[in-house]
Amino acid sequence: MIPRNPHIANLSSGYLFPEISKRRNAFAKEHPEAKIISLGIGNTTEPLTAHVVEGLSSEVAALGTPAGYSGYGEDLGLTALRERIASAVYGGIVSPEEVFISDGAKCDIGRFQWLFGAGAAVAVQDPAYPVYVDGSVMIGAAGKTKADGSGYEGIAYMPCTAENGFFPDLSLIPRNGLVYFCSPNNPTGAVATKAQLKSLVDTAREKGCVILFDAAYSAYIRDPELPRSIFEIEGSRSCAIEINSFSKPIGFTGVRLGWSVVPKELAFADGTPVMKDWTRLMTTVFNGASNIAQKGGLASLDETGLAETRALTDYYLENARLIREALSLPNFAAAGVELYGGYNAPYIWARFPGRKSWDVFDRILRECHVVCTPGAGFGPAGESFIRFSSFGHREQVAEACARLGKLSL
Repeated sequence: MIPRNPHIANLSSGYLFPEISKRRNAFAKEHPEAKIISLGIGNTTEPLTAHVVEGLSSEVAALGTPAGYSGYGEDLGLTALRERIASAVYGGIVSPEEVFISDGAKCDIGRFQWLFGAGAAVAVQDPAYPVYVDGSVMIGAAGKTKADGSGYEGIAYMPCTAENGFFPDLSLIPRNGLVYFCSPNNPTGAVATKAQLKSLVDTAREKGCVILFDAAYSAYIRDPELPRSIFEIEGSRSCAIEINSFSKPIGFTGVRLGWSVVPKELAFADGTPVMKDWTRLMTTVFNGASNIAQKGGLASLDETGLAETRALTDYYLENARLIREALSLPNFAAAGVELYGGYNAPYIWARFPGRKSWDVFDRILRECHVVCTPGAGFGPAGESFIRFSSFGHREQVAEACARLGKLSL
């Protein structure tokens, strides 16, 4: 019989979100009367907007006609969509040829790990979105869990803490490796400044690294001084790739549509353009994003669609304000709870000093019937933190906030 892939065998016992579901389901089974509300997993909740639905529907209708049926789409994405992203999202600082359409940011993150392979050193913000780490382990770029349980061997963890303003010590970045960086950050809600990103770019160039810049939450940035793209930073085109998504801005979590930007200047050590190998990989293992989804994406980026995106992200940011307000009530203040994020991102990062994340998770679930996300699941630096997500229906968020106000700490 074929032996098990040893890299997958190196993964720790469970991916964060299935473990949350397991605990939630066990509690619901024991307490069927409980009306559980989730402020946990970052899944959008509001219906698709009217203009986007029209875009999706028009393509569905067209596919039912001889003239409108399209079969396989363009390998790297609809030209019109690549052009629209380059202009509407980036204001022309990237070219349409550098935009690659996909089925989502998470999928692209995994494929980029294939592209760079097991030999690349890896650095991640700590805490970090779990796929950066778990995907690195699965590809063979990292080893087993460390003996002290503080992460995986072979990964450079860069702690992002309240004490350093959630921006890491860049001296920890290894040479000639991949640097996973997310801004606005999941889970901390922190947004890097232009000066901070310039220091990241300068370090990457000096050390021969490639930054995989996850900008999936960039549409939530309201402060005009904060950068939405790594390509706003001088020198980034020679050392960075940007990954983005339609999921969180316009509710495509189930529709599945995203993109990556690979600059023409970015090259491997032997001079081969990264774009060349990325094109080969994408056209080999991926048949292109859904034609239907891409027409919905096009609709979301015209004038009406951009206005709907703004309204939808404003809705979730208002939820974030309500959650921050609830977490500022006397019971939390008396326990010394510290709050971060929630202003230019849909996540609030709350520290419960001296407490274990999973213990706080269990207590909130038991007493409030509210699901949140334990910070320890995002990495060693997430211990004693809880991530609260603003994705939810307003009435449910308001009810969850009322329940949190009665939590005994």
